[in-house]
Amino acid sequence: MSSCTQPYPAQNLSAFVTTIIQWQKQHGRHHLPWQQTRDAYRIWLSEIMLQQTQVSTVIDYYQRFLERFPTLQDLAQADQAQVMPYWAGLGYYARARNLHKCAQALQADHGGSFPEDPEVIATLPGIGRSTAGAIAAFAYGVRTPIMDGNVKRVFTRYFGIAGYPGNAKIEKTLWALAHNALDAAPATLDIAAYTQGLMDLGSGPCARRNPSCEQCPLTQSCHARVHGLQNQLPTPKPRAEVPVRSCHMLILLSNDTVLLEQRPDSGIWGGLWSLPEFDSPTALASYCVQRGVAAAPQRMGGLQHVFTHFKLDITPWQVNTTSTTANEPEPQRQWFDLQHWPALALPAPVKKILAGLAQPSLISAPVAPDVG
Repeated sequence: MSSCTQPYPAQNLSAFVTTIIQWQKQHGRHHLPWQQTRDAYRIWLSEIMLQQTQVSTVIDYYQRFLERFPTLQDLAQADQAQVMPYWAGLGYYARARNLHKCAQALQADHGGSFPEDPEVIATLPGIGRSTAGAIAAFAYGVRTPIMDGNVKRVFTRYFGIAGYPGNAKIEKTLWALAHNALDAAPATLDIAAYTQGLMDLGSGPCARRNPSCEQCPLTQSCHARVHGLQNQLPTPKPRAEVPVRSCHMLILLSNDTVLLEQRPDSGIWGGLWSLPEFDSPTALASYCVQRGVAAAPQRMGGLQHVFTHFKLDITPWQVNTTSTTANEPEPQRQWFDLQHWPALALPAPVKKILAGLAQPSLISAPVAPDVG
C-alpha cells in the first residue's frame, strides 16, 4: 500500500467499471425522488442538499423545496429571505445562499439552464468539481468522473491508496485514477449507472463504519478487504483540537412577542433569524439598559452547539419588558409573535431555546451536532 497509486492494467479498470454498473442495476438505489428526472435543476438541488447530509434527511427537504421553487426560474426570482426558511435545519447554510446565487447566475448568464460542460458548471457559485461532474453525468450523460466522500472511500479501499484523501497529492491521484477508469471503460458505458453505483457502494456496502464486504461486488479484488485494512482506509484526517467559543443570547420578551435579529449573509447562520448575541453578560445588560428595560436579565440553562470546526457554548438570558423604548424598531432587529417564530428560518439552538420558554428543561441539555 502506498500514498501514490501505480498504473493499473486497462482491463482491470474496465472490469472495475463494468462490475459496479452491473451491481448498481441489480442492487443499487432506483427510487429516490431525484433519480426520476433528467432535469439538471432538480439533480443539482439534490446534489447540494446531499453534501454532508444523509439521504433520509434530505428527501423531505427536497420535496418541500421543489413545491415552493419548482423551477430554476422560480428560485432565481425569489429573495434570499424567501429561500432560507426552506433550508433551516439542514445545516451548512452557505449551501442555500450559494444555491440562490447560482440560480441567479444561470438566469443571467446561461439562459436559465445548466450548461452541459462540467468545467463550465464548476465555475458556478457553490459547485465544485465533483458536483459538476454528477450534474453533467446524470442530466446530460456526459462521460465525466466524480470524487465525493463516498467515492473516495471506494477508491482508497479498492486500490489501496494510503494518505488523507483531502491532501492535494492524494486527491490528484484519485482524480487521475477516476479518469483512467473512464478511459478504460467500454464505449457503451452507462455513465449514470456507474456514477450512481459508486455513490451507492460508498454509502452502502463500503460504508465508513462496519463495511459489509460480503455484499460488495468488488470484494474478491479489493486491496483493503484482502489485507484487512477496511478500518484503516481511507486514512483519517489528522486530528486537531476543536476550539470552544462562547456567547450570550438575549431573550427579550414583550407582550407575547420576542426580539429577533437577522444574521449577516456571511458567517455562521448567514441570513437566518436569531436571538440578539453578545460577547459578555455585561454587554447584554448594557444593551437592556440602553433600551429602557428596567428588569434584570435572568440567566437560563446553557447549551452547546457543535459546528464543523468549533463548539459554541450558548448562555441564554431572559427578561420581560413593557418599555416603549425597548419596542422601537432597530436595523436588522424585529419583534415577532411568540406563536409565529416556528415558521421562521432559525438556527437549531435558537429553536431549542425558544421552545424552552414553555418547557425550561429543554434547554438544559446539549443540542445534537448540527453544522449550521
